[in-house]
Amino acid sequence: MPYDDSPAPTRRARPLTVAAALAAVCLTAAGCGGGPDVGEAGADSPRPGAGGASSTAATPADQQPQPSGSTGSVPSGPAAGKPLPRGPLTGRTVVIDPGHHPRNRDHTREINEQVDIGTGRKECDTTGTSTDDGYPEARFTLDVSHRLRTLLEAEGARVRLTHDEDRPFGPCIDERARIGNEAKADAVVSVHADGSAVGNRGFHVILPAEVKGGGADTSKIVKSSADLGARIAGHFVRTTGSAPSNYIGGNTGLDTRNDLGGLNLSTVPKVFIECGNMRDPKDAALLTSASWRQKAAQGLADGITSYLKG
Repeated sequence: MPYDDSPAPTRRARPLTVAAALAAVCLTAAGCGGGPDVGEAGADSPRPGAGGASSTAATPADQQPQPSGSTGSVPSGPAAGKPLPRGPLTGRTVVIDPGHHPRNRDHTREINEQVDIGTGRKECDTTGTSTDDGYPEARFTLDVSHRLRTLLEAEGARVRLTHDEDRPFGPCIDERARIGNEAKADAVVSVHADGSAVGNRGFHVILPAEVKGGGADTSKIVKSSADLGARIAGHFVRTTGSAPSNYIGGNTGLDTRNDLGGLNLSTVPKVFIECGNMRDPKDAALLTSASWRQKAAQGLADGITSYLKG
């Protein structure tokens, strides 16, 4: 697929510590206290030994209310071919990675194929999870991604999606990373929702660990990705009213992982976000609300804008 390979402006951001970015979290969100870290099941595949519903379980049919939002080809741009408005993000490129694909469940053989993630091999992709009522994670991620794209383009950013349901399945996790790399993105955000146990609530942002092996070398993006993730977490909690996860990340809203191909293979600043737990009824009520999804997109946009403006 043709992606823009033109270089993006070099970013000169002031470093931001996680503590500083999240200082307002416990002041603005109820429920900052929480239970122990018991596992995670949404990004690429579960941690070994993680509790909760498996993200590779078959996704129910998409008979539930479909999310609203803009549509278009992967190399996206403003509606009707209008030029991007000039704004604070003019000259910046953001890649949005909607987790999974609504039709992955129809291509289990293909998505189960192993791909190289630099430090080993992993499934091409997974089906994602869903709410108990059958609202699929893949529909949620596309909806939030469309809303986020609209908000960022209004600020002048050039936005690309890794897919817009314009292909039969996937893309594989290594290709998702490659799309951001080839676009020379200033920031990449992979949008997900978790599939953990009832009672596990809240969002968390996943940061890349320092990994070097095979085709993976995150040494140059660990600090910048942590900055991006901390800013997103800080804005997400203020905009959505959701508390940081009570089961991952020690109530910080941040988690660092070395087992996700989408992060391991990235050469540009990148994070994942698990916006909530689809298997918890209270979180599911938020995730299936169009008005809350708009808040989620706004929180992401505000965090990305804060990072890019430095």
